[in-house]
Amino acid sequence: MTNAFVKVERWTRVSIVATGGSLLVLAALALLPFATGSAVLDKFTTLFIYVILAATWNALAGYGGLVSIGQQAFFGLGAYFTIRLSDYGVNAYLAAFASPVIVGLLAWPISWPMLRLRAGEFAIGMWVLAELFHLLVNLDPLIQGETGTSLIALNAYDASTRNALTFWTALVALAAVLAILFILLRSQVGAGLQAIRDNEEAAASIGIRVASTKQIIFVFAAAGAAIAGALWLATAISFQPKTYFSVQWTSYMIFMVLVGGLATFEGAILGAIIFFVIEASFGAAGVWYLIGLGAVALVMSLAMPRGLFGTFVATTGVRLLPIGHWLRPSASNSKLLDASASLKEDIR
Repeated sequence: MTNAFVKVERWTRVSIVATGGSLLVLAALALLPFATGSAVLDKFTTLFIYVILAATWNALAGYGGLVSIGQQAFFGLGAYFTIRLSDYGVNAYLAAFASPVIVGLLAWPISWPMLRLRAGEFAIGMWVLAELFHLLVNLDPLIQGETGTSLIALNAYDASTRNALTFWTALVALAAVLAILFILLRSQVGAGLQAIRDNEEAAASIGIRVASTKQIIFVFAAAGAAIAGALWLATAISFQPKTYFSVQWTSYMIFMVLVGGLATFEGAILGAIIFFVIEASFGAAGVWYLIGLGAVALVMSLAMPRGLFGTFVATTGVRLLPIGHWLRPSASNSKLLDASASLKEDIR
């Protein structure tokens, strides 16, 4: 859209190059199992899971304003339903893709009471919900309480084949989650979601369907966490409820998004990469590693509240993946501005 003074852009040269480069990176990653060993594939699979977790929590909290500290509920359920479907004879990798669908269907009715809660009530309510699901899963005889069980169906594959299949499954899941989120945020739902985040009453007054819009992002974030849980199960094989329903998963999501940049599409990806590098470098430090994560998150929140990528955008005005719109001076208006500036110089 263009008028005499401004033009509205969605794609810029930088964003076109960045988007094309991202697609090339995904295509190159698909060939990685043919060029490297299992150890490298495991690391990339872990990174993909972190990106999914960060992107979906950022969608919920950053774009939707729904700060949850209970996303481990859906992470654990994703792993649990994968175990259950596999026990019924479903292929383990098909079960990993089916589990987020089940969790998404389950999240829809759950969203009705949960989204009636506000701010801190919603955050704590989600944590309580996660603990409830944890207890219910423990009651399943297949799980054997906190003893847990394993995804034994993966034993049908040799180690190298299993690692490659898990890598490809994680890559497909990552591409699907990011693509759906990208399309969602660029749609009317995405615009409405951000309007609700900024002022729910004002958004409702201009005709935005507040309840259904919030439900869409709630279900999406639940399904995203579920596929991440299923993928983690495929890498770890063993399933212990207290591990998968631990609040540490949500704390990781929060850290990644705060460091990368809340409410920035690219920031969640950057935060996941940073967290992955920190964990690989200092994860063996035990409790000091966790203390360090907390300290870094605190310092980032105080010194750089927009996160790394948010600060980069505020400083340079450059966005790599276009979610919103840009207002640019039109060619005619640019000439008028240049002429005006020249006239001011002459007068001086």
